[in-house]
Amino acid sequence: MTPAQDHAFADNVRAEQPVLDAHPALLAKRIRGLQTGGRVLIGLIGAPGSGKSTLSAAVLAELADGPDPVRTALVPMDGYHLAQRVLDDTGLAEIKGAPETFDVAGYVVLLERLMSPDPGSNGVVYAPEFRRGIEESIAGAIPVGPEVQVVLTEGNYLLADERPWDRVAQLLTESWYLDVSEELRLDRLVSRHIAFGRTPEVALERATTGSDGRNAAYVLATRSRADLLLRPL
Repeated sequence: MTPAQDHAFADNVRAEQPVLDAHPALLAKRIRGLQTGGRVLIGLIGAPGSGKSTLSAAVLAELADGPDPVRTALVPMDGYHLAQRVLDDTGLAEIKGAPETFDVAGYVVLLERLMSPDPGSNGVVYAPEFRRGIEESIAGAIPVGPEVQVVLTEGNYLLADERPWDRVAQLLTESWYLDVSEELRLDRLVSRHIAFGRTPEVALERATTGSDGRNAAYVLATRSRADLLLRPL
């Protein structure tokens, strides 16, 4: 890390917060250690562009590998985006991605069901999936069967303390905050916006002073509540 990055990493951190390198093998080992018979629910938090989805996939691949594979599922918070029509009708379209543009109550119910699946549906819980290509959520796209031992859920606001967001952290076995430098995060975020059709100018504005920039500041303010800080490799 550069001195500037090191200083940013130190801000808004509890003195006693554990810190671990964000190495998929290390994180998979930690999850295995949390398995005591019941289902494990890990929450991965980070600002937009921090690399949550990439790290989630890598950790789950590690758990599925080896002589004793763990059955896993990835259930992102983004599946609870309000539909674009709802955002347009309620005047929230310009701040899409902010906390108030999610069905958080529905997300909380999903997590509660994942930790105590409904036997009336053979123990299968169906979660929605957000598809960036169409900017909409698809209901029932992610089946989580009773054989799943570890569920990883990732999103921006899992550590928010406003109701009903505050219920999310209470349901997690552990919460992990993925902390990356602003330079790397913004580079990833701008590239992602460009890949989905925005001009470089619009992409940069959205990532810095636009909605993504505001959301990133909100997420950063929750960092001290995480059980574990993940340091980028």
